[in-house]
Amino acid sequence: MLEELKTFIAVVEYKNFTRAGEYLKLSQPSVSTHIKNLERSFGVTLINRSVKQKTIFITENGYKLYERAKEIINLLDITYMEVKDNSNSLKGTLKVGASLTIGEYFLPKFLSLFSKKYPDIDVEIIIENTSLICSHLKDLTLDIGLIEGTPSTGSFNQEYFLKDQLVLAFNPNNSELTNIQSFEELNNHLWVVREDGSGTREYFNMFLESNKIIPNKILVLGSNYAIKEAVKNNLGITLTSSLVTEEAVANGEICINNFNDEYNRYFSYITPKNITMSKAIQVFIDELNNFSKKTNC
Repeated sequence: MLEELKTFIAVVEYKNFTRAGEYLKLSQPSVSTHIKNLERSFGVTLINRSVKQKTIFITENGYKLYERAKEIINLLDITYMEVKDNSNSLKGTLKVGASLTIGEYFLPKFLSLFSKKYPDIDVEIIIENTSLICSHLKDLTLDIGLIEGTPSTGSFNQEYFLKDQLVLAFNPNNSELTNIQSFEELNNHLWVVREDGSGTREYFNMFLESNKIIPNKILVLGSNYAIKEAVKNNLGITLTSSLVTEEAVANGEICINNFNDEYNRYFSYITPKNITMSKAIQVFIDELNNFSKKTNC
């Protein structure tokens, strides 16, 4: 039944028998047979097919089985990793989700060291905003998430691993912002910011509210690189991680105001509750914490 469950998960996620078959390298008749076998075993209809609309509809029982099937497959993967761990050889694949600032400016150096130390652990990275990382982790399509903001639900274990300094970044032509006397001076500027759902946007909103700042205009861009380039070209100002601006500041392309180190946040890792972590994940977390301690020094 294990192969049938994997097929069913793929059909639900691709919403198409043919695409599910291509993903699993199965023929469409084989996919249909797997679904029929499951429906026969459980005695219920899992999928309704519409010939006219050429689409499928998952039944209520189908969605129940889908959620349980994902848990079963995940548990089997963890069990496999644990059994392999007993041989004292750390092998396997870790699926890690990272929000943009962490994925672009922190992870590369860490992963370089981690991969050299554990060459038999393959790490797959997905870089998206905090909200999407939480969504993937809830669906158990990730083993661990590294985020900047607040988890969207309380269904995760959360631990901080690195302090991150937030800075006001601006073009050198606005050098007067280096020593602002009042936050009211920031009202008449165009702000370049990340999208809703990102950790940086969450802290930006808190910054505006706590300091009663009313931006003249807000421009939303979906990447740290785009925001940095916008600031370099004097399109606007932004509140962002010092990791994002470090190189540009060193090159004299951007100026910053760190507000006397008053605005900080913490990067954290999150894992699903009630899910046993494999030894490989535990090692990843230990190495992450050790590396972060050295970085914070």
